[in-house]
Amino acid sequence: MKVRNPRTGECDYEIAPLDEQAVADTAARLRKAQTGWTDLSVEDRGDILLRWVKAIEARIDDIAAALTVDTGRSGISRLEVLGIPGLIQRWASSAVDIIAEHSPSGAPTAQPTITTTTRLVPYPLVGVISPWNFPLTLALIDAIPALMAGCAVLVKPSEVTPRFIRPLAETIAEVPEIAEVLVIIEGDGATGAAMVEHVDYVCFTGSVATGRKVGEAAARAFIPASLELGGKDPMLVLASADPVKAAETAVRASIVNTGQACQSIERVYVAREIAEPFMAALVEKAKAVRLNHPDIGSGDIGPFIFEKQAAIVQAHIDDAVAKGADVLAGGQVENLDGGLYLRPTVLSGVTPDMAIVTEETFGPVIPVIVFDDVDQAVQLANTSIYGLSAAVIAGTAAEAESVAVRLNAGGVSINDGSLTSMIWEAEKSSFGLSGLGPSRMGESGLLRFFRRQALIRQEGEAAPITAYAEENLR
Repeated sequence: MKVRNPRTGECDYEIAPLDEQAVADTAARLRKAQTGWTDLSVEDRGDILLRWVKAIEARIDDIAAALTVDTGRSGISRLEVLGIPGLIQRWASSAVDIIAEHSPSGAPTAQPTITTTTRLVPYPLVGVISPWNFPLTLALIDAIPALMAGCAVLVKPSEVTPRFIRPLAETIAEVPEIAEVLVIIEGDGATGAAMVEHVDYVCFTGSVATGRKVGEAAARAFIPASLELGGKDPMLVLASADPVKAAETAVRASIVNTGQACQSIERVYVAREIAEPFMAALVEKAKAVRLNHPDIGSGDIGPFIFEKQAAIVQAHIDDAVAKGADVLAGGQVENLDGGLYLRPTVLSGVTPDMAIVTEETFGPVIPVIVFDDVDQAVQLANTSIYGLSAAVIAGTAAEAESVAVRLNAGGVSINDGSLTSMIWEAEKSSFGLSGLGPSRMGESGLLRFFRRQALIRQEGEAAPITAYAEENLR
């Protein structure tokens, strides 16, 4: 299967997707190895994962180079790789206490002679299907806590960005204990579909359309699923906000990684009182953003990773213009040496019926709607099938928070934007069609990979059958 280079437009790489039998064989091997892995203490699993950290750190340049070609961006790719050791270290250090806290022994019950113990029993095999926008991070954000829980893990990254798999697999091979219980495979949609049939728990990050298919397949297989899907994240800029600072935040929160992030701001609602200075600053700051072309080592945003996404974004812009929106900056996807780029695009005159407001765009586009009062802004923000995250900017954090609690979104940034990409400690749910299942943040990120087994201990005399005789129950 040929793979496109996002900076050149050329297909310069190939993968060999695993077929269903190969997936089944790999899953069987992982299941066999998992019994020994779960028998280890949590501390021992953590120590082994920390040995993997050393192998990753020794290959940072190789992984980052592959990821850079995968995504067409350099700095963020390196940040992805540099973030993995911290991700592993975090779970290796916190899992022991989390598991102990949720494994109470000898707990009293309403029956004086009966106590209980809770055992956390890991799912034997977890399947992870990860997307192309943050290929490494989103391949391992589920895999690492699952490993710490005692699960074996099978990961299938997107076929759009598969180059990092091979150098990462080489680091896994350097730690034999990890290699037995963690496999990262090359594959396409059919490979991912086959995985669901052979795992005990599936984690999927991607579009709503594909997420529905994964969720339905998981239901048929009678296994749980964690689905992190799309978003159409709104930002509300209240009248008390500093319009220039709010514009700076809106630009950054909308276009990082070329807007190819589920937590990107995709709709901005600004109070009429400050709309004029806000729009002026927004356009100025959007026009100042630099493409990292032709030099990948400079500039602010790169090309679209996925060619199909560029077409979707352009279609959203064209639909808005056809329905009366004005393009104040950007607006046209450019082909530069084979790569597809879009300068930050600011749209005014936007109405709620436009695709740019209702559908996930996943590009560096900032549609702006002016509101007259906060109730209207909340109503507009909540008129969406999505509910992943949101943002509110006001003169004070207290004022922003008073509006934030009214929004239908799992995580709301207060006087900032897209903070859910930086903060892992706070658990959050995905509202609407933005997802399903336990949070991957906070303690839930680990605990979701366990089933609970209750050991119910009778420390007195077991009741005889006569205790249930009719004459004794009157």
